[in-house]
Amino acid sequence: MNLTIRSQGQVVFYFLLAGIAFFCSLAGYPQSLQSSPYLPAAAGQSTISVKTELVTLPVRVTDANGSFVSGLSQQDFRVYEDGELQKVTSFQHGDTPVTVGLIVDHSTSMGSKLPNVIAAVSSFAHSSNPQDEMFVVDFNDNVSVELLGGKPFTHDPKELEHALRAVSARGMTALYDAVAEGLLHLQLAHWDKRALIIVSDGGDNASQLKFSELLALARRSQVLIYSIVLAGDGQEENPGVLRRLCKDTGGIAYFPQEGESVATISTRIARDLREQYTLGYEPQSVRAKRADAFRKLEVKVTAPGHGRLRVRTRQGYSPAPEKQPTAQLGLGAR
Repeated sequence: MNLTIRSQGQVVFYFLLAGIAFFCSLAGYPQSLQSSPYLPAAAGQSTISVKTELVTLPVRVTDANGSFVSGLSQQDFRVYEDGELQKVTSFQHGDTPVTVGLIVDHSTSMGSKLPNVIAAVSSFAHSSNPQDEMFVVDFNDNVSVELLGGKPFTHDPKELEHALRAVSARGMTALYDAVAEGLLHLQLAHWDKRALIIVSDGGDNASQLKFSELLALARRSQVLIYSIVLAGDGQEENPGVLRRLCKDTGGIAYFPQEGESVATISTRIARDLREQYTLGYEPQSVRAKRADAFRKLEVKVTAPGHGRLRVRTRQGYSPAPEKQPTAQLGLGAR
C-alpha cells in the first residue's frame, strides 16, 4: 500500500497553495514558493515583498526544417526582460537530467482512453535520460501523488506503469488542483530542470482552484508544462486551457490525430526535453515596476550559417513573493 498526498475538499486548496512553508522546514523546499499567492494578506499588510532570484529559461532553437540546432554558445543568446537586455550568468546545453511529473487523468470521461494513457507514460519513461527522476499524480475528484515504493521519485518505468494500472477511471475531474499539486511536489526535485506532462481531455468540473489562479501559480514556478490532449466528444472537455498553460510556460500541447500514436508523442516530448539550452540570469532593471508584476521575456539567437531560426521559451514569469500567510499541511494515506 503506497502512501499518497491527497486533496480532500478545502484541505487540498490550502495545502496546495499555502502549505509550502511547513514543507520547507521538513523537506528542504526552496523559499520562492512558500505559501499561497491567493490567500488574503495579513491585517495592515499593503505591499508584497519579492526577492531577486535566478531566472532559468529552457530554450529550444530550431531551423527552418524544425530540426534542433546544436552547438550554440552562451554568446549566441540575448535575453530581454520587459524589453531590457539582461546579463546571462549561467548556461547549460545537452542532455541534462530533468525532474518530471506525470499528471494523469483518471476521471470517468477518460475511461476508454486509459490504455493510451499507460502507453504514453511508458513510452516517455523508456525514452528519458536514465538519471531523470519522475513521479505520478493521479486525479479524478481527488488528487493523489503516488509515493512510489515510499520514495517521492523513481527512475523505474515499471513502477510508473504499476501506479497507473492500480487506479480505475471514475468520478469527476479536478484537473487544476492536480497540476497545482504537481507544481508543489516539484519543489522536492534534485534537478534544476523541471517539467510537468499532463495527459487529459482538458476538462475540469471539481477543482477548488480557478484556471486564472493555476496560471498565476505556473508563472511563478519556472516549470515547463506539456500536455497530451486526448479529446473526444465529451461535453466536459476543454482542451483550450491546456494549450494556454503550455504556451505560457514554454511547453507544447499535443493533440493526437486519428491513427497517431500517443506513445510516439511521448517520445517526442522526451526528445524535446533533451534538446534544449538552459539560460540563467538575475533580473536587472532600471524601470520602476510593481514587485509582483508579470515580466515579459524574449530570447534572440544569432547563429551565422544556420539561416532563420525559431526560438521557443516561456512567455514570461511572475516573481515569487518572499513572505506571505501560511496554512497547515494536510496528509492522507490510501
